[in-house]
Amino acid sequence: MTFELGVYSFGNTPRLADGSRGPTAQAIRDVLEAIKLADEVGLDYFGVGEHHMRAMPLSSPTALLNAAAASTSRIKLSTAVSVLSTDDPIRVFQQLATAAAIAPGRIETVAGRGSSTIAFPLFDHDEHDYDMLYASKLELLMAVNGGENVSFNGPHRKRPLQNATVFPRPDEPLKIWLGTGGSPDSVYRAVELGLPMFLGILGGTPEHWAQYGRAYRAAWAQAGHPTEQADIAVAVHGFVADTGDKARATYLDYEHRMMAEGMAELGRPAPPRTDRAAAFGSDGMVFVGSPREIADRILHLHSLLGHTRQILQMDVGGMPQRDFLRGIELLGAKVLPEIRTKLAAR
Repeated sequence: MTFELGVYSFGNTPRLADGSRGPTAQAIRDVLEAIKLADEVGLDYFGVGEHHMRAMPLSSPTALLNAAAASTSRIKLSTAVSVLSTDDPIRVFQQLATAAAIAPGRIETVAGRGSSTIAFPLFDHDEHDYDMLYASKLELLMAVNGGENVSFNGPHRKRPLQNATVFPRPDEPLKIWLGTGGSPDSVYRAVELGLPMFLGILGGTPEHWAQYGRAYRAAWAQAGHPTEQADIAVAVHGFVADTGDKARATYLDYEHRMMAEGMAELGRPAPPRTDRAAAFGSDGMVFVGSPREIADRILHLHSLLGHTRQILQMDVGGMPQRDFLRGIELLGAKVLPEIRTKLAAR
């Protein structure tokens, strides 16, 4: 498989001159601008995630995918993730199928449980049903993706579906990834369902995450799935600038601000700034540096994990849009060509 490089975003509400938050509507417009640029500079993928916070207001990824599908020509587009536990899987499929009609073969989805239960009261769900809702809704999403006539009787529904029809249909079934933050149960769930695995990574080391790749592939082979379908992708925090020093100074400031404010909304303490700075090193999992540094670190992780796609979240903490767009330009013009050249030489 050809290695793919891309970007993902939850939206990044801009800062005003006095330090206060700008309009959340601007954050949505900024993401769409970034997606268009990523398409133009040759990146392979753009993922739009789901959060329900003022700082990260991209709460309806499938809606944005439809706008992006109509304004791009070649880049793959995906939710990253859709928080399936608090959404309706049939509506998620219908919205994705609409985008796939506009951009055939370019629409995917990463289905996840979500990193917190912040959206449960918003959508009138009981957080004690966290696991049940995800498992049942993922099963229904896969059933709907498998064919237009669906019979389903899962625990999240009051009434079963009996030979129900779901339209529109994409030209071909959507690629559905199982999104996980590294839970061993999720690794084996992906294998059980025959789904590719998308790892959302905030910390640890390359060697630590390589264990998940080995476990996934070993279980995949034991289950008798085709070897070539054991697909792994990685989502990380990261940032690229013209020099490594500039990248590290910029990203440490904005990432720490994002974590401090985001964790405060969840009622949790943010990790110390020094801890995040340590994760920026070559033995960490925050990919920050010059184009050459980023290419080398991605290649190192690839040698351990064998993943086929890596995406970076760069627009964090009110980072200026110009810095985010420059990072996208560098990923497309310098990082991706170097990765492809070095992989071809192996």
